[in-house]
This record gives sequence, structure tokens and C-alpha cells, in this order.
Amino acid sequence: MTREAEAPTRWYHLVAYFFGGASLTNAVPHFVAGVSGRALQTPFASPPTEGLSSATVNVLWALFNLLVAYLLLVRSGRFELRRSAHAIVFALGVTLMALELARALGRLHGGAL
Repeated sequence: MTREAEAPTRWYHLVAYFFGGASLTNAVPHFVAGVSGRALQTPFASPPTEGLSSATVNVLWALFNLLVAYLLLVRSGRFELRRSAHAIVFALGVTLMALELARALGRLHGGAL
């Protein structure tokens, strides 16, 4: 049996996978806060990203982030977690978003380094 040649990954698919990882990571704290009934910062708060949004707004923001992650990871190119380039840029997106969330939310909630 012959194996089909893998199509080369275009640079913009790697960018999509990076932001897909970031969007997926951003969904986690908002979903957890929302389903736990807690308020958390969102872009819709007053002042934006510093004030608190309701649990319902956080669930909706998380679901939007999940939709964006789906579109970027599944509907853009052919994301394959077993391909090193795909996994690396996805992991970079996850890592950088996680560090940024830790820094930003830590500053507001007393957990800053």
C-alpha cells in the first residue's frame, strides 16, 4: 500500500493553529468560572478586562472561544497533533496564552509573581 504524500503546511495554517491553541486556553478559565457561578474579567466588563462579568457572560465568552478554536484548528488546513510543526505551534499558543492569563488575572486577583 502506498502512503499519500503529506501536503506541505502553509505558514498561515501554523498561525491559525497558534491562535487556536490560545483561544482554546482562554476558554478554560471563563468556562470554569461561569459554570461555578463566579464572575471573572472579560472584554465586556466595565472597565474592559478589569471589571467583572457575570457567570453567564463568562460561559458565553468561553463558548465563543471554543468556536474560534474549532474554526482555527479543525476548519483551517489539516491540523494533525502528530505532526511536530502543528503540535509545537499549538503548544506555543497554549503556553503563551496561559502565561498571559496567569499574569493578567494574577495582577487582579493577588496572584501576581
